[in-house]
Amino acid sequence: MKFGVVIFPGSNCDHDTYHVISKIVGQPVHFLWHRNRTVENCDVVILPGGFSYGDYLRCGAIASFSPVMQAIKEFAARGGLILGICNGFQILCEAGLLPGALLRNHKLKFICEHVYLRVETNDSAFLKYYYPLQVVNIPIAHAEGCYYCTKEELDELVREHRVAFRYCTKEGKVDPSANPNGSIDNIAGIFNREKNVLGMMPHPERASEELLGSIDGRTLFESLAIHLAKLEKSR
Repeated sequence: MKFGVVIFPGSNCDHDTYHVISKIVGQPVHFLWHRNRTVENCDVVILPGGFSYGDYLRCGAIASFSPVMQAIKEFAARGGLILGICNGFQILCEAGLLPGALLRNHKLKFICEHVYLRVETNDSAFLKYYYPLQVVNIPIAHAEGCYYCTKEELDELVREHRVAFRYCTKEGKVDPSANPNGSIDNIAGIFNREKNVLGMMPHPERASEELLGSIDGRTLFESLAIHLAKLEKSR
């Protein structure tokens, strides 16, 4: 089993993610260059945070046309696991792998701080080892993190239990006061219909070691590793 971390021009969280997977979770991982036309037999592909192509045009818009994205779309269609973090979430939305869009934060300022998130469902390979409604502490770092979608798309996300995380208070209350960027319905992360694609604005790789102030993000990577190990054992 193998993880792949995509590098786009302007990625800046690729090595952070690589470090967590290889050193903290102890799994095989290698980098995938944006010009690749395959995902090189990876079992999980991660689109990390950063400023792909300098965020020119729109965040993630240019990256969504990179050669590797065609391979990632085909990988997703085969049921492959894909995680988009921050800029990676923006790219997944621009590529049509997730609904909606990420807009400028409602106060038009870059935000870099720890926030509380509520795990809305653990019915996926990504979140299986969290428990429903668990409150986790994971940092954000973005200027365009305001998630927006149509009412119809939101209704579908809620109805199909495809909201992964919502911004909340320390006590787990989903409240406008706990919404750092103005995202619709306090949404911080969502799944596609098959729940093999997850996009999230917070950075779990920055909450995977006690030195960083939280290990709440480590469980996400461990969940994926355990899921893959069980698949491998069953073959």
